Amino acid sequence: MKNIFVEGPISTAFIADSIQKHAAKTSIGAHDIFLGQVRADIVNDRIVSAIEYTSYQELALQKMQEIREAIFEKYALTCMHVHHSLGEVKAGELCLFVFTSAPHRRAAIDACAELVELIKNELPVWGKEVFDDETHQWKVNKEG
Repeated sequence: MKNIFVEGPISTAFIADSIQKHAAKTSIGAHDIFLGQVRADIVNDRIVSAIEYTSYQELALQKMQEIREAIFEKYALTCMHVHHSLGEVKAGELCLFVFTSAPHRRAAIDACAELVELIKNELPVWGKEVFDDETHQWKVNKEG
């Protein structure tokens, strides 16, 4: 079972390296990428300065394996990569990297979109919004 978790923000260098590694895979004709970034939302006159992510990792990795198998069964993918942050990620930093590859664009695009929704809705990962006044609250995911 592959560990999808990264401590802290996901670096752009890591993302670029992941993309570059696929150049040698010449059966791939399309990639689709989703990058989740922490927003500096304003909630009750407070600004989100960071999100602290936690997870029930064993269960999350098991669920991710189930999602992975379902997506590979449904779409003609060549590759799928998912990386999710744990710990503190500041506003403006990346917290989720989803990367799908396929021989053709429609499969890569549709698989990536569905994969992001499944991750957001089904993985036991929680975010605590930390505000600029050092208070916090648990984040509630909104659709879209």
